[in-house]
Amino acid sequence: MTATAPPRTVLGQPHWFRVLFVVDVWERFSFYGMLAILYLYLVAPVAEGGLGLRAGAAATGFGTYLALNFLAALPGGWVADRVLGRRRAVLVGGAVIACGHGVLALPVGGATAVGLGLVIVGTGLVKPSIAAMIGEHHRSRERREAAMSVFYMSVQISALIAPLVTGLLADRVGWHAAFGAAALGMAVGVVLYARGMHRLGDIGAPPSPRVAFTRQHVVLAVASAAAVVLLVAAGFAAPVLLAVVGVVVLVLPFVCLRRLRRHSGVDPAALRALAVLMTAAALFWGLFAQGGALLSLFAKESTDRSVLGHVVPAGWFQSLPPLFLLVGAPVAAWLWLRLGGRANPAGKASAGLLLAGAGFLVMASASLAASDGPVTPWWLVAVYLLLACGELAIGPIVLSAAAGTAPPGYEGRFVGLSWLFVATGVVVAAQLARLVEVVPGTVYFLGFGVLAVLAGVLLALVRGRPRG
Repeated sequence: MTATAPPRTVLGQPHWFRVLFVVDVWERFSFYGMLAILYLYLVAPVAEGGLGLRAGAAATGFGTYLALNFLAALPGGWVADRVLGRRRAVLVGGAVIACGHGVLALPVGGATAVGLGLVIVGTGLVKPSIAAMIGEHHRSRERREAAMSVFYMSVQISALIAPLVTGLLADRVGWHAAFGAAALGMAVGVVLYARGMHRLGDIGAPPSPRVAFTRQHVVLAVASAAAVVLLVAAGFAAPVLLAVVGVVVLVLPFVCLRRLRRHSGVDPAALRALAVLMTAAALFWGLFAQGGALLSLFAKESTDRSVLGHVVPAGWFQSLPPLFLLVGAPVAAWLWLRLGGRANPAGKASAGLLLAGAGFLVMASASLAASDGPVTPWWLVAVYLLLACGELAIGPIVLSAAAGTAPPGYEGRFVGLSWLFVATGVVVAAQLARLVEVVPGTVYFLGFGVLAVLAGVLLALVRGRPRG
């Protein structure tokens, strides 16, 4: 049941919005803080405290980790909808994420796979639950899109600061100290969220009727967590196994979409329109995910990072996207309300793909220029600006469409489905990232840029929009 709207506060959002804001700020701090250094940690020599992986294997492992984060949102959405309720799912998921980062902070063998596995499980509970609770309150498409954009803006504060903190710690103290900072940030978020949960009212309340959590569910949860850990480890050591996983992930979204069409009672036309949007999001996030891997490597090896006699840590470049999102989100929120029904979700998603494609075309030029030596950091600034603008166009819009298309009681699963499509794009891109070992960087970035531009043009011709 949707709660009666309380008096609106800052930025036109209800009073309980700040409760979700607090936990997501710290979740994003831990996520982006680790994301800024994870790939660099994977490729760093063992003598420097890293894992010493080859660039292609590290890119595949990094992409697998991201894909599993998104993939976990589907079962996490089911648990939130049917077992815990979204409000409690955020609390449990946040605690598991904090434990995962804590394990990563331990300089012992096997900690990387176990820690990343716990982060994945926790993220699967948190991500769909928060977006679904916002969608639960805002049933108007225009206001829901505006609220998602404001939420994007809010959490970028921590996403901006986190890479600066962890990048500096990794560069000056050590990798595990940086992982420890991410753990501390998430722990703070869990405590503050637990103290403010009562302000949510009926938003995200436990389902009625709810599925009883039996001993079999506990065994299944533990087995699933163990499987996630093994898949993460496989991402670093068994690319053939990951190819099989990639095929499964490629098919799974459409299987789940078919099941939801049968059981949710949603208009098939609305589901088809939503599937088109989610496919576009899969392509966009497949491109965006490479920012934390290949673009970070480019920043480290091919960019002149000297500023006033000091070398800027390569991880600091990961603060550029949240900086641009922080500045651009209020503009996007105002624009969506201003345009109203004149700009449909397909048109906005098309703009996102075109901007991402333009970013990769710029990256192809930067790679070509770097063949003569380190290049100016302004190349990466331009690329991250275009990717951030693309995220503003497509990110909150697809989440809003998923929440708006879902009937009551299915919000978590529909949002989880949208992240499952994202997982497909990321895991495919992770496999293709191995091409950097045999294909010149200029050709690699050019190919992805052209693909995104063509997809954006095609999507611009699509008509229809999801319900809501």
